[in-house]
Amino acid sequence: MRFFSAGVSPFVGLPEWNSYGFGHLYDVIQPERRIAFMASREVEIPGEWDVVDYLKAFQMVHTNSASGLSAPSEIVHLQNKHIPQMIALTEMTHPGPFFQRTIEFGNYEGIFKDDELVSMAGQRLHPGDYVEISAVCTHPAYKGKGYATGLIISQVDKIRSASAIPFLHVKDDNLHAIKLYKSLGFEVRKQMDIYSIRKK
Repeated sequence: MRFFSAGVSPFVGLPEWNSYGFGHLYDVIQPERRIAFMASREVEIPGEWDVVDYLKAFQMVHTNSASGLSAPSEIVHLQNKHIPQMIALTEMTHPGPFFQRTIEFGNYEGIFKDDELVSMAGQRLHPGDYVEISAVCTHPAYKGKGYATGLIISQVDKIRSASAIPFLHVKDDNLHAIKLYKSLGFEVRKQMDIYSIRKK
């Protein structure tokens, strides 16, 4: 079993999502902590857990680069001083869990307008040769300006330059984002079930 510190990420991992695994997890997780996990199939959650949230998502893997596109020069490397703005933006746009220490995953970048962070993206999980692009979000007042596109291109370039393979997750009903990711060289690999649970 593996899990991140509470201030970094809610995600946990078990070899098998079965009664034994959930029982072990129950013994080590603090009562008030909300945790999350991804599975490639629906999982039966034991009765001692509350399901706080559940969604279906597509896991998409980058297979080829979009020709003629490059990252814009206005992208800024985000640092600890930007954490309050990062949290405010993610609370407004809900791209997924983002906490005080989530920035420790590294390689978060953003675009600012009049000193306000209006778009950002970063990296999260690093399974094997793959690196997950995460927290892709844009302030509603700045949508349609290509900021998310530029940030994703920048992340893809960084991951590819490290000889790794970019991937990401997107809600299966977010048709606009799916269309954008496909245009940038991502293909759907599989459907994933994402659970957020908490001890009763």
